[in-house]
Amino acid sequence: MSHHLWQSHWRTLISKISLLQTTEELQHQINVLSSTDHAHVLAFVNAHAMNSVAESVPFFNALTTADTLYRDGIGMALMYKMLSTPAGLNLNGTDLIPRLIIQFNGRPIALYGTQEPYIGKAAHAITATLAPQSHLSLANGFLQATDYVALALEQRPALIILGMGMPKQEQVAAQLRQQLGFACLIVCGGAIIDFLGGKVARAPQWMRQCGLEWIYRLALEPKRLFKRYVQGNPVFIGRSISYKLQNQE
Repeated sequence: MSHHLWQSHWRTLISKISLLQTTEELQHQINVLSSTDHAHVLAFVNAHAMNSVAESVPFFNALTTADTLYRDGIGMALMYKMLSTPAGLNLNGTDLIPRLIIQFNGRPIALYGTQEPYIGKAAHAITATLAPQSHLSLANGFLQATDYVALALEQRPALIILGMGMPKQEQVAAQLRQQLGFACLIVCGGAIIDFLGGKVARAPQWMRQCGLEWIYRLALEPKRLFKRYVQGNPVFIGRSISYKLQNQE
């Protein structure tokens, strides 16, 4: 992708990201998201997403159709610091999605992603603690986008959590948003279903607070995450510097 095009993609994406500065703002947004009156997509933008939009037009097109975008991770905080912009709260799906699930207690919830036994264990964790009054619908993460649209139209969940990873979940979310004609919050959740299902452990609290959870995840899954973190992070920093030089005198 040309230098001009990826910079244009970054500029568009940065303009769409909502930066929340206080916990009061966050609670207000949680209330707004849980009372949407249309098909509304929530997605998270981290360094990997920024690298991906610089390399893939289809992913960029899918991600930028999301109604709400939050910044996720220390890499994004560093980028905003370079741009002399307050980065606000770190809003990752693993912490935020359980709070949203609680808001949807009593309404139907769909989990689309990962596979058994983890999706079943995640459903059990949700009904045991977060949304005991909700009916849950489950589907693994290896179907086609059209299959998820058909399931959602039949099940009519108020909340859909997609746990397929980038870029598939963003592309599925875009199709759901376009084709669902009822109120529904669609969340691009990454590894959230695996976390809830016990497949992947969370980092210690101190690592999360320091923005170092990615190091913990890399240690657990070095093969899968090597390209994303070890190769991807330096590329992201380089692009951030280039973007700053090009866009801020």
